[in-house]
Amino acid sequence: MSHPAESSPITPPSTEQLLNAVRQALDDLKAKDVRELDVRGRTGFTDYMFFASGTSSRHVKSIADEVQKQVKAVGLMPLGVEGERDAEWVLVDLGEIVVHVFLPRVREFYGLERLWTVGPDPDEQPPAPGPNVERGFDDD
Repeated sequence: MSHPAESSPITPPSTEQLLNAVRQALDDLKAKDVRELDVRGRTGFTDYMFFASGTSSRHVKSIADEVQKQVKAVGLMPLGVEGERDAEWVLVDLGEIVVHVFLPRVREFYGLERLWTVGPDPDEQPPAPGPNVERGFDDD
């Protein structure tokens, strides 16, 4: 007789389930200034990033703990959690989603969101060069 776990493999949660779990955790713990970025095509290490602020170190840690709790409830163990001891900036790595929870002054100091929101949108096509634009170098 086979063991029940062998006959029914565990299905990992979908991206949408994970996104909803993270959104719910941030909402439940009243995270401030929540920003969700779709970074597919901009980086190879994750698909989505969340940036949120807490009002104190205790609040930052509680938010990160709730994110972990909610994603575990849908069947995913976080790959890693960094920064819990000082809780000024806690990073929760869920693989396809990375959640950053900051104290506001730390968030402002590092400005990580700007790294992922500057430059052209990867979905936009660059403008075509005008008829008088020359390519290459002059031999002068």
